Amino acid sequence: MSGSPGPQAFDPVPRVAEELGLPARGVAAVVGLLQTGATVPFIARYRKEATGSLDEVQIRAIEERRAYLVELEERRAAVLESIAQQGKLGPELRARLLACQTKAELEDLYLPFRPKRRTRASMARERGLEPLAARILAQPREGQPLAEAAAFVDAARGVPDADAALAGARDIVAEQAAEDAGLRAQARRAFATQGVLAARVLAARRGERTKFEQYYDYREPVARIPSHRYLAVRRGEREEVLSASIEVDGEALCAELERRLGLQPASPWAGELRAAVADGARRLLFTSLEVELRAELKQRSDCEAIEVFAANLKNLLLAAPLGGQPVVGIDPGLRTGCKCAAVDGTGKFLESVTLYPHTGRAEEAAAALTAFVRRHAPAIVAVGNGTAGRETQAFAQQALAGGPPIVLVSEAGASVYSASDVAREEFPELDVTVRGAISIARRLQDPLAELVKIEPKAIGVGQYQHDVDQRLLQLKLDQVVEDCVNQVGVELNTASASLLAYVAGVGPAAARRIVAHREAHGAFPTRAALQEVAGVGPRTFEQAAGFLRVRASPQPLDASAVHPERYALVARMADDLGVELGALVGNAALAARIEPARYAGGDVGEPTLRDILAELVKPGRDPRASFSPPAFREDVRALEDLRAGMWLEGVVTNVTHFGAFVDVGVKQDGLVHVSQLADRFVREPSEVVKAGDRVRVRVLEVDLERKRISLSCRSETAPKPAVRPDPKPAARPGPRRAPAPEPTFRNNPFAALRKKE
Repeated sequence: MSGSPGPQAFDPVPRVAEELGLPARGVAAVVGLLQTGATVPFIARYRKEATGSLDEVQIRAIEERRAYLVELEERRAAVLESIAQQGKLGPELRARLLACQTKAELEDLYLPFRPKRRTRASMARERGLEPLAARILAQPREGQPLAEAAAFVDAARGVPDADAALAGARDIVAEQAAEDAGLRAQARRAFATQGVLAARVLAARRGERTKFEQYYDYREPVARIPSHRYLAVRRGEREEVLSASIEVDGEALCAELERRLGLQPASPWAGELRAAVADGARRLLFTSLEVELRAELKQRSDCEAIEVFAANLKNLLLAAPLGGQPVVGIDPGLRTGCKCAAVDGTGKFLESVTLYPHTGRAEEAAAALTAFVRRHAPAIVAVGNGTAGRETQAFAQQALAGGPPIVLVSEAGASVYSASDVAREEFPELDVTVRGAISIARRLQDPLAELVKIEPKAIGVGQYQHDVDQRLLQLKLDQVVEDCVNQVGVELNTASASLLAYVAGVGPAAARRIVAHREAHGAFPTRAALQEVAGVGPRTFEQAAGFLRVRASPQPLDASAVHPERYALVARMADDLGVELGALVGNAALAARIEPARYAGGDVGEPTLRDILAELVKPGRDPRASFSPPAFREDVRALEDLRAGMWLEGVVTNVTHFGAFVDVGVKQDGLVHVSQLADRFVREPSEVVKAGDRVRVRVLEVDLERKRISLSCRSETAPKPAVRPDPKPAARPGPRRAPAPEPTFRNNPFAALRKKE
C-alpha cells in the first residue's frame, strides 16, 4: 500500500471549494472551526471575517461535502489495501483508483476484485474454462468454437460435453462484461438518461378503487420524474397495489456493449460473444443497475421531500407571534366538552375550566366562559381548528360579543405534545386535554417556543414524510429548528428546556441543568451568570451567549445579539461618543455617528461591525412579522357549506411539489394544484407561496364522499397556463419541456441535489 494516500494525509478543502464555488480560505476556516466544536449558527453569525460571511446553508454544504469526500478517501484506502493483498494492484489500476471522483466509480473498479460468493463464472474458472473464454473475447477470424470446446470436456471436473464447456466460457465472459468499469459506466448513463419507470396494477388488485389509480398504467422517464410521484409509486408497491420496474432499450444497449467489447461479426466466435453479452447484461448488469438507480431515485426523492418539509417547518416556526400578552386557549370538543386554559403574558398556566356548549348546555357554557374571560382578561381567545373548531369559535364570538378577538389556531401536534414526556414534566397534575388547551394558547403567543416541544414530524407539514429516510429527515429538521431558534434568540429566564436545547452549543442535558439552576436560584441577572451553571464551561458559553437574551440585565447589551466578546468594543464606541453605554444601546441617532473604520482591526472587520451597529439601533429585534388573525367567512364552517365558485380567504398550511394545502375555515384543508397557483406557469409551488401565507382562493370542486376540496388562486378570466412556453417559437413551435437534469449517483444525499457528477 505504499504510496497510496490515506485519510490522514487527505485535504478535502480544495475540492470542496471548487465543487461548491466557494473561496478556499472560507472553506478551510469552516472546516477548522467545525473540527474545534464550533456550531453552525455560531460560525455563521460570529465568525464572518474568518469565513467570508458564509451563511448556514453554505456552511452545512461544506460540512456534508467534506464528510462525503473523507468517506470516499477512507473507502479508497480500504480498496487499495484489499487489491494489494490479492497481489493484483498494478500501476495502471492504482492510477485509475486514485483518479476516482465518486464512490460509484471506485466501486465499479473494485467489483472484479471484491470477495464474493461462488458464481457461475467462478465455477467455470475452477473447471479450467478461462482460456476458452479468452478466445470468445479475442474474436479471432478463424476457429470452430464447438470443436475447440471439445478439448475442455472433462466429466470429472463437471464439463460433460462441448456445449457445457462453451456455456461455462460464456458465463466467464458475461461476468467480465458485467463487471467492466467502462461498460458499467456507459450502461449506468443509459439507465439514468433513457430509462423509463413503468408501474402497473397487480392482477389481484385490478378493478379496485384505490388512491393509486393514476399509476395503474403509468410510464415516466426516470430523469424527469418528480419526487412525489416516485414516492407514491413506491408506497403503492409497499401496499401491494402496484409493481414497478425501470425499462430501457435492452437491445440497443447490448449492441453498444458488443461494440465496446470488440465484436467481429465475421468471426466464428461472434455468436458466443453475443450470447454472453445478452446473458450478462440481463442477468447481472441490468439487474444491479436497476437496483442502484432505484436507490438513487429514492435518495433524490427523499432529499426533495425533506427539503419541502424543512421549508414548511421553517415558515411555521417563524410565524408571527402575538407576544407577551395573556391568552385563553380553547381545545374544542363535542361530547367531551371544550377545555379552556388561561395563561399569563409569559405563558404561565393560571386556571382551566370545561364547557359543554354543543350538548344542549349553551347558556350555561356561555355564562361560564364570560366569567372565565372576565377573571383573566386575555388579549385574545385562541380556539383550536380541529373538530368543532368553527362551531366553538362561533359560540365564543356570541358569548363574548364586544370582548377580546376570537381566532382559530392550528392545533397540529397539540395532542402529541399533550401526551408527551415534556408535557407530563410541565403539568403532571393536569389532564391531557387541558395541556392541549395550554399549548394552543402558547403557540399563539410564540409559535417557535411552543412548537419546539413537539416532534417536527407530528406537525403535519411534510410530503410523504413517513416514506423518506427517517435519519436524514430528523437530521434536516433538527437543523431547521436550530437555525430558527438561534435566528430569533431566546430569553434565558423564561425559555423551556425544550427551547434552550436548540440554542447553539447547549443541547438537552445542559438545557435541563440551566432550567434546574434557574428554579433553584432564581432568574439569571446577566448573561455572564450562565457560567455559574454546573457543566456550562467557556466553550458552551462562547457558542450560546450571543443567542440568549437577559432583558432585565443591568448590562444593556445582554438584551441584544451582540456577543459578550465584543462588549469592550461597544463600550469603547460609547466612550468615544461621550455617552454611557445604556444611552447608546437603542439610540439610532447616536449609532449613526459611529465611524466603523475606526474600530476595524484584528479579527473585527466590516461584517461584525455592521451587525453590531444594527443591534445598537434595534437591540434584540425579533425578525418575525407582526401578528394578524385570519379572516374566515362566517357562513362557511363545514365542508357542506362550500360551493363551487366561492371566493374565500385562507391560510397556507402545507406546500408540496404538486401544490399547496389551504385552510379555508373548515376542518379539511383544500388543495390548490400547482397549475392553479397563479395566472402564469409555476414550476415549483414554493416559488409563489409558503406555509403561513394568507391567500385568496376560489372553490373549484367539493367531493363530500372523499372529503376533498379543490381550490384555485387563479383569476376566473385568466387563460389556463400552458407548459413553459418556448422562448424561440419560430425555431421550435409549441410547448417545450425543460431539459432533464443529469442524474447523480452519490452516497451523500444532500450534496447530490447540489452538484452534478
